Amino acid sequence: MRMHMRKLCAILALSVLPAGLAGCSTAGGEVRPTAAVSAAGPASDPKDVATGLAVPWAIAFMPGGGALVTERDTARLLRVAQDGKVSELGTIEGVTPDGEGGLMGVAVKDQHVFLYYTAAEDNRIVRYRLTGDTLGERRVIVEGIPKGSNHNGGRLAFGPDGHLYASTGETGDRDLAQQRDSLAGKILRMTSDGTPAPGNPFGTLVYSYGHRNVQGLAWDDSGRLYASEFGANTYDEINLIEPGANYGWPEVEGRGDDERFVNPIVTWSTDEASPSGLAYAGGSLWAGALRGQRLWQVPLGSDGAAGRPVAHFADRYGRLRAVTAAPDGTLWVGTSNKDGRGSPREGDDRIVSVPTS
Repeated sequence: MRMHMRKLCAILALSVLPAGLAGCSTAGGEVRPTAAVSAAGPASDPKDVATGLAVPWAIAFMPGGGALVTERDTARLLRVAQDGKVSELGTIEGVTPDGEGGLMGVAVKDQHVFLYYTAAEDNRIVRYRLTGDTLGERRVIVEGIPKGSNHNGGRLAFGPDGHLYASTGETGDRDLAQQRDSLAGKILRMTSDGTPAPGNPFGTLVYSYGHRNVQGLAWDDSGRLYASEFGANTYDEINLIEPGANYGWPEVEGRGDDERFVNPIVTWSTDEASPSGLAYAGGSLWAGALRGQRLWQVPLGSDGAAGRPVAHFADRYGRLRAVTAAPDGTLWVGTSNKDGRGSPREGDDRIVSVPTS
């Protein structure tokens, strides 16, 4: 039965639905829209916010306006104003770029900046005090996250509960994803000091496990947490995250229909997605696709169920990685064409502002 359902999902994705509009529900069938969406895309064209960047990995908006942007390979932390002016806050100490690793996630809270980066021996989370455009007191709050040349995770985001969440990858060592005493292949939840958040399911930093490589985290208006995850050769995923739940890797890629594991709410073939950044805006999830070179919109129902995904801007901007909801209701989306796997275009890498209505 399990194999039958996975084949049915693949047939629906490749044959029954129009190209770029396929997905699978947790019931194993075709995903129907749960909100009104237009295949033509957002109401108006995106606009360049900043150009000439180098692998912008993450974007976090500041309470006073503008955003902080990380560059993975240069280890630079940038401030991008609403008018597109770019200034450099500094090059982050201790970053050792390696393959898919480097300076990755960024989050902001209470005059502090939190960064996820690859060091010489591990992946780490560091906290800086930010005064104006000056980085002050530095403190490593989590270390010992396994690193590899790929699958380093790297996303940081504060949830509606006020706690910091971090996504990690299994670094290519598949078995680590199922080991609850390892920080690899997990979603972590912590206080601003890096200690396990109250109520964590195992009393450790681990919030969920069985992940291959999560690079996107987003919450809907009801406080439900979603994560985008890279598959291996067959299925990429969006998962609805529950504390203590096991998402199946490496035993399952995509749907497993196995009571030990949680099924994804959306799957794509890996050539359509390779989803990285994830944001929630206007009743939908928005996922940047690297290999798929498009922006995926996934409308959500009031119960958190996923509607049929809609592809926007296919092949227009190349590889898309960073996706963040801006205070004005738009999305800021960053390209990743200088990461060694893309084909840079004039002005790359860039951040564009995308209307969601």
